[in-house]
Amino acid sequence: MKKTVLTGIKPTGHIHLGNYIGAIKPALELAQVESYKPMYFIADAHALTNKHDVHELKQLTRGMMAAWLALGLDPEKAIVYKQSDIPEIFELAWILSTLTPKGLMNRAHAYKAIVDENERGNKEKDTNVNMGLYNYPVLMAADILLFQTDVVPVGNDQLQHIEIARDLADRFNHSYGKTFTLPTHSIQETAILPGLDGRKMSKSYKNTIPLFEEPKSLQKLINQIKTDSSPPEAPKDPEQSIVFTLYKQFASAKAIEQMHEAYQSGISWGDAKKELFSVINQVLEQPRETHKELLAAPEKIDRIVAEGAEKARALSAPFLQEVKERMGM
Repeated sequence: MKKTVLTGIKPTGHIHLGNYIGAIKPALELAQVESYKPMYFIADAHALTNKHDVHELKQLTRGMMAAWLALGLDPEKAIVYKQSDIPEIFELAWILSTLTPKGLMNRAHAYKAIVDENERGNKEKDTNVNMGLYNYPVLMAADILLFQTDVVPVGNDQLQHIEIARDLADRFNHSYGKTFTLPTHSIQETAILPGLDGRKMSKSYKNTIPLFEEPKSLQKLINQIKTDSSPPEAPKDPEQSIVFTLYKQFASAKAIEQMHEAYQSGISWGDAKKELFSVINQVLEQPRETHKELLAAPEKIDRIVAEGAEKARALSAPFLQEVKERMGM
């Protein structure tokens, strides 16, 4: 039996190189593992905690799906769906909420972070906290448990969500008999890419390189990468270079070795940046074009998502019925 591996993707409007290397690429590689049955979903319901513009949410959702498809997500090899198309998720979230201690939600990281920020600012602790944000971990548990997920790839900051899902599954199994699979996590040991200024690439720092940037704009952004003032002929330490750190994520092993030698023998920053542009543009040229084509044909994206929802509901509907029968409903 193949193990189900589940990846949720929250729709955002600004995918950058750091997102690609840190999350998207490793998640797509899981679809190539023969022992896994991969499932990918756009978490548009989770986005409702802070997105309430109808047009914006629809565009962000389609844009995110287009990005993943352009980068290689194959709907023939994975079940691809939109969270809001699976009503069983929300029904299960309510069922799980009846087993969830309030104290467990009080300790959830996202909620605690807002409370701590409010208290530092001398505000009432629940200022700007809606129930969607407060119950976020329960909905995430429903996402995971509904499909009897075996493995959830996460970063260290998401570990708590898997622990909560396991806790709720265990509580249900204890009360109603073994029903849910207890999911395990797979920690993604991924590279943290530096941004233009050397800090972690992040929207909040405004130092990102957008993933599907057009070639001319891409070259301009790369030219803005912070470097030192060493002359062209001076040897440079590749391990201390933002340019080389980015280069390693896109170039072949042979090209990386050659660039490493060029740094040690002396290369101008201008030439190093030209090489960086060349490898990034080469890797992303075809996905960029595919992304544009998909956005120009939203009906194709909608069809893929609808077909994925049909496959997902073929699993979720009968299993939720089993859950309800165990509860006497």
